[in-house]
Amino acid sequence: MRIWIALAAGAFIGVHAAYATAQTYPSKPVHIVVPFAAGGATDVTARIVGQKLSEEWGAIVVIENKPGATGSIAAEYVAKSAPDGHTLLMGTGSVNSVFPAVKSGLPFDTLRDFAAVSNFFVTPNILVVHPSVPAQNVAEFVAMLKANPKAYSFASSGAGSSIHLSGELFKQMAGVDMVHVPYRGSAPAVADLLAGHVKVMFDNLASSWPYVKNGQLRALGVTGLERDPLAPGVPAIAETLPGFDASSWAGLLAPIRTPRPVIGKISASVQRAIKMPDVIEKFKAAGATPVGDTADHFAHFLKADIEKWRKVVETAGVKVE
Repeated sequence: MRIWIALAAGAFIGVHAAYATAQTYPSKPVHIVVPFAAGGATDVTARIVGQKLSEEWGAIVVIENKPGATGSIAAEYVAKSAPDGHTLLMGTGSVNSVFPAVKSGLPFDTLRDFAAVSNFFVTPNILVVHPSVPAQNVAEFVAMLKANPKAYSFASSGAGSSIHLSGELFKQMAGVDMVHVPYRGSAPAVADLLAGHVKVMFDNLASSWPYVKNGQLRALGVTGLERDPLAPGVPAIAETLPGFDASSWAGLLAPIRTPRPVIGKISASVQRAIKMPDVIEKFKAAGATPVGDTADHFAHFLKADIEKWRKVVETAGVKVE
């Protein structure tokens, strides 16, 4: 009996201490670590929300860019930081879901080393083709590929990238075959697409949309489950291939042992910030569809996303050394 009383008392003290910590959080500057250089949607949205958090908490929020090693440098740094909520990671689909699926021996594991806080945004890629491709929509494109196996090639920003795996998922769900042509980054891939050296690409919506608008490329579909207001008039691939979803995302992760009350406080603040009208407009201007969900919802999303890309990679036999 005494042992059980002691255990219960210890548990009560631990819970009380965690909630007390949440009440005084943040007690020092909060660092949000971005795994890329400044300027992209992940960095821009981190700065937008960081400013709102700073205003709500009356505390300093620092956006810290740590690019390199496809995000591994930033992820490992945060994973090994003190689990007190003062060092957080802007996790992304490419760093935390896709890259671990194609690369073994990483210095971090998303589900083992991080706790979900809140998803900031999702953004689809877009299936674009050179105007010489006769297909005018996804259904015609699938029929064309089935009639001409391996006759068409699709470009990507690199083997194992989210753009590459969007194409692999499409191949698997549509039952078609295309030749993958990896490039060192999106810019040279798009350049060859515009020149007609490759005919297909699942590119970032924001980077390809200007070429769609001026007629240099044709958009067949966005890779999210629904149509995207940033690409008016373009259907979702899922309208032809039900369930197709190859959206990118970026959201806040904390070191795994961060107290739940602290995570709850950060998540609630993020959710309030992302629902603000001015934040919504700024997100959309950056090509990002705002989410701002609970920690539990984001955790469920993370598990499903990681498992989805693991299966795609396993089926496609993709590996990056």
